[in-house]
Amino acid sequence: MPAMSESWRPAASREVMQLRARMLRDIRAFFDQRGVLEVETPLLSSASTTDPNINSFSTRYQHQRLYLNTSPEYCMKRLLAAHGDSIYQVCKSFRDGELGPNHNPEFTMLEWYRPGFDMFELMDELGDLVQMLAGNYSLKSDSVQKISYAEAYQHAAGINPHATSADECRSCAVKHSIEQPVGLEDNIDEWLDWLLTQLVMPTFQADGFTFIYDYPESQAALAKLYKNQHGFNVAARFELFYGDTELANGYNELLDADEQRRRFEHENRQRVKTGLQLSIIDEKFLEALEHGLPACSGVAVGLDRLLMLLTGVDKLERILAFPFPRI
Repeated sequence: MPAMSESWRPAASREVMQLRARMLRDIRAFFDQRGVLEVETPLLSSASTTDPNINSFSTRYQHQRLYLNTSPEYCMKRLLAAHGDSIYQVCKSFRDGELGPNHNPEFTMLEWYRPGFDMFELMDELGDLVQMLAGNYSLKSDSVQKISYAEAYQHAAGINPHATSADECRSCAVKHSIEQPVGLEDNIDEWLDWLLTQLVMPTFQADGFTFIYDYPESQAALAKLYKNQHGFNVAARFELFYGDTELANGYNELLDADEQRRRFEHENRQRVKTGLQLSIIDEKFLEALEHGLPACSGVAVGLDRLLMLLTGVDKLERILAFPFPRI
């Protein structure tokens, strides 16, 4: 009789599973106290993501192709367009090709939307949530800092990300002895993303939360655009980090259906250009935008990464009951 494999066992300890349950209770209590309604939307969709950096899992129902959601965003915004309530959701999301120390193809996401909030008000609420959780779990957190995307790059790299070039980014990498990966060529956004991970994020406070806001307009995705104090068009978008770990991505949401369609079509062209499959645009979501989405801001938080920090666990697989290699 062959030796029995231990791969049937959960990767997370009983203590970690108990802490996950506690974290979810604390999150629900937080939103209940603020009058934010918990909702549930489908994990299956007839549309796939157009984001060139994300790929959807596909499946079938009889003869119809369906996709596992990469985020509950579109359905939640359809609820917003119909009812206008402040809402949140804790659910599973799925992204093909994402597996590593901080990634699992199936992961738990917290997402919420606040009608009437601008992105700074939502950043404050997210800051309240993570500070509350940090206090409950003894996670060291000296402060919550906010810094603009431009200020972060100016401080760490000495460049203005809203007026830079690929050549300047390349020179910056050489100056700071940063490896130059093959294939970036003249893609400004890819250069900025590379400098963000290699040069900017390491300057964030190690034991605290840092918000970065006002991303380049080319990285707006589903965010509104506006002019910053220096006259540059920027995206009303923010991200939250603890140390150099990315935890959340949020927007002051775009309300213009025509502009959103143009962005989806542009992303699809980028997908084709890089050899990816053409995605199915979510027409029901666009119809909801045409009907009218209330002015709002929304944010998505990766709860598995957050739990890693709260428990002091160093690998994502150790806070998941059954990570990808054990399914």
